[in-house]
Amino acid sequence: MNYLAHLHLGGQRPGQLLGSLYGDFVKGRLQGQFAPEVEAAIQLHRRIDVFTDRHPLVDIALGRFTETRRRYAGIVLDVFFDHCLARDWKLYAEQPLEVFTADVYRVLTHERQLPDRLAKIAPHMVANDWLGSYQQFEVLEQVLRGISRRLSRPEELAGAMQELRRLYEPLSEDFALFYPQLQDFAQSPQTSQI
Repeated sequence: MNYLAHLHLGGQRPGQLLGSLYGDFVKGRLQGQFAPEVEAAIQLHRRIDVFTDRHPLVDIALGRFTETRRRYAGIVLDVFFDHCLARDWKLYAEQPLEVFTADVYRVLTHERQLPDRLAKIAPHMVANDWLGSYQQFEVLEQVLRGISRRLSRPEELAGAMQELRRLYEPLSEDFALFYPQLQDFAQSPQTSQI
């Protein structure tokens, strides 16, 4: 899952929103360097990643990609699943997407101690409405281009958009089956004990 899904699943209080994002930027053991609510959200983020990586429906979705794209198929799928969530937001959330993203951006703007890499991208995320823009499929090309700049073998993401166009319907169906299960997992009391 990418930023939008983690934010959606992690809780709506400011500390939960921050921790849901921090999960991609904070590595290693958590030893009280953040508020308990933030650390709990980071832990949930990590459990969501493990659940997603081990889920049979995600394996099926990943298996749809060509062999040349297999190494980075998980990244492409995370981004595509955020598109599906933004596109079908009304099916999964009561609050309109615009209101949700405005809340996230407000929390990010007011937090003065963001992790380094997040501190660098947060202003761009807010100014360019990264989260809301996922509704538009064509935006994924920009997102994947940005990701490829951080990869050791960026050429393996070349052609990912063409592949996503070809796989749009089956991957959308995979998301529709998977995301409700992920929501149940994230909300279950047992998740906090894993």
